[in-house]
Amino acid sequence: MPTLGIHKDFMKEFALLERPVQKRVAEAFEKFEHSSFAGQHLEKLERARDPRIRTIRITQFHRGVVLAPESGDCYLLLRVMPHDDAIAWALKQRASVNTATSGIEIRDDVALERAATGLAAVAGDGGQPPLFAGVSDADLRRLGIDDTILPLARHITSVDLLDSLQNVLPEHQYDVLMGLATGMTPEEVYRETVQNRPTTGPDTTAATAGVPVGRPADAFATAMARSQDRIALVSGPAELMDLLERPFDAWRVFLHPSQHRIAHRPSYNGPARVTGGPGTGKTVVALHRAAGLAARLPEDTPDGAVLLTTFTRDLAAELERSLDLLVTDPAQRRLIRVANVDALANQVVREHRGTARLGVLTDHREITTRWGRVTRRLDLDLTDVFLDQEWRHVVLAQDLTSAEEYLRAPRPGRGRALGPLKRAQVWRAVASFTEELRREGLWTFLQICAEAARILDERAAGGTGRPFRHVVVDEAQDLHPAQWRLLRAAVAPGPDDLFIAGDTHQRIYGNKVSLRSLGITVTGRSSRLRINYRTTQEILRWSTALLTGTRVDDMDDGQEHLTGYRSVFHGEGPEVAGFATKAAEIEALVARIAAWRKAGVAPEEIGVCARFVQLGRDAAEALRRAGIPAVVLGAEAAGPDREGVRIGTMHRMKGLEFRCTAVLGVGEGTVPMRNALTPVEVDPLQHQEDLLGELSLLFVACTRAREALSVTWHGNPSPFLAPALEPAQAARG
Repeated sequence: MPTLGIHKDFMKEFALLERPVQKRVAEAFEKFEHSSFAGQHLEKLERARDPRIRTIRITQFHRGVVLAPESGDCYLLLRVMPHDDAIAWALKQRASVNTATSGIEIRDDVALERAATGLAAVAGDGGQPPLFAGVSDADLRRLGIDDTILPLARHITSVDLLDSLQNVLPEHQYDVLMGLATGMTPEEVYRETVQNRPTTGPDTTAATAGVPVGRPADAFATAMARSQDRIALVSGPAELMDLLERPFDAWRVFLHPSQHRIAHRPSYNGPARVTGGPGTGKTVVALHRAAGLAARLPEDTPDGAVLLTTFTRDLAAELERSLDLLVTDPAQRRLIRVANVDALANQVVREHRGTARLGVLTDHREITTRWGRVTRRLDLDLTDVFLDQEWRHVVLAQDLTSAEEYLRAPRPGRGRALGPLKRAQVWRAVASFTEELRREGLWTFLQICAEAARILDERAAGGTGRPFRHVVVDEAQDLHPAQWRLLRAAVAPGPDDLFIAGDTHQRIYGNKVSLRSLGITVTGRSSRLRINYRTTQEILRWSTALLTGTRVDDMDDGQEHLTGYRSVFHGEGPEVAGFATKAAEIEALVARIAAWRKAGVAPEEIGVCARFVQLGRDAAEALRRAGIPAVVLGAEAAGPDREGVRIGTMHRMKGLEFRCTAVLGVGEGTVPMRNALTPVEVDPLQHQEDLLGELSLLFVACTRAREALSVTWHGNPSPFLAPALEPAQAARG
């Protein structure tokens, strides 16, 4: 049977075809399991740059483009396009094997020659030094820059010029150059794009590097196997049809080498972690890791041996939906349980106590009101806000259970010093508060997590064992130390026990943590993703500017940074505007969404983020009056098939993405929201942490957009917008 590969660009073209044409495409390529069929129906092209690139008829108006070796029975499906476009594209392309990765590259020879001629003609003009002057030829070659691209690379003088060549350069070589241009060292780029690259079959690197594919014949199959970030190998018609039926879910199949290396590493000898900015595929890596761990478990493993978990119920539901797309084998799927951390804790405590439900105190306003009653009852010179934060960030964070432990405990991140007398007063308040909850049969979620961790530890000490073989955590930056202790107690320490995905730039709930202080050591097992697959570079650059000057921890007693963070897409920059009144801002929102709809964007592909829910509801009413369907997330059922613009708070939009996103009400006094900030006089350090949390919330909201972003306010703009507004103001000046 022939070896058949599908290029990811083929999937993109296929997804845009009308249904009848898609059916004809599937019928044509389904027959590729018969070598004689493929050979008879592939048509050579006159004057082609690469005689192995051929076409196949799909309909009277569409053709497929196929790369076939000069001998053997390997085929790579490259594109499916309208007839004339397919011929024109195929004539200019040439295939080769990258010298570093030994994977297939498809390049536009004509466009490369024009680019090289144009850059050589203007070399030295403008006084700009070459962008890669500090990188040696030897390093560039080691990274896979071949002798055709190397002279061109030496003439590039700016990141913008490199950006303009994205569709001309072979994909891996553009990736290498952009990594270097954004501040990564040659060694960092090598680790990300070359080292530990996925391979299949015999190692023929030495034989194939730099050699046109197809000589020898088996080199073609090997080169395809070494290109799993852009080529999917299918074993037969059933697998081919499965891919073609879900062309938009390319993340199931195509992983960047940096993602594949992390997700499909055979084993980690302890907890492992992946970080990266929004849209870099951390969740995709976590999903693939969970699936891979389940696939390696014995057949007699009990159900739910792999836990895939996250912070909120909504995010867990999205993980479940994605996992069902990725793992279609019921025998493998039964091994993975998806649950948010609080739901897991609740189940553990309920089962231990033999009760159907627990009384859970979820309203934070009620919690602070109770703290206020405690301070008045005990006549303490302490505020309700301070006590609530001291309880969460010190007592519960360190699992302190006695006054003696609290008196000795460090208080990292707390800006108000407490002497022994004050600490004694705080503990009196904590004891009174918790006793009141106990009498009423009430728990907070963090108390339930702490209790669940103790239960699991006691069971393990008694020989019962831990409930899971592996635990995979998504959106890890938002978990509280009490929740981390539960996850640590849920799986025995050892190889592949915990796999952690998160980004502290997106921490929006203020739960700072040091993993190593909780017995979770990821030193030597941490990786960072840098390529954004969701948001255009223009939106990404604008959104990242919001974080200028901020210092963000990495959950492991170090600092996180966004060096090398970049997008693979380009488009228009954000639309940013202020209005005199809320009514004017909402009216402009309706007009903007109407324009997106006119451009062909479906309502459910549009998201509207607001800091508080009432503004979102006002926007929904205005859209409905204009005849545009809208759904308020959380308040109304919003299944994937329900039509309507998705509207929600910034918190609820976490983990979602949209083609077009409007961020509404980004004004002074709202972002940051005043009542979300600890007063400076209560705790100056906590005040700064609260500000950072509000800034991260805005960053999260803006990076939900894929193609278009609108940011508006009424009255004065948020002070957070200053770094992003200054360049635009300077340009207008």
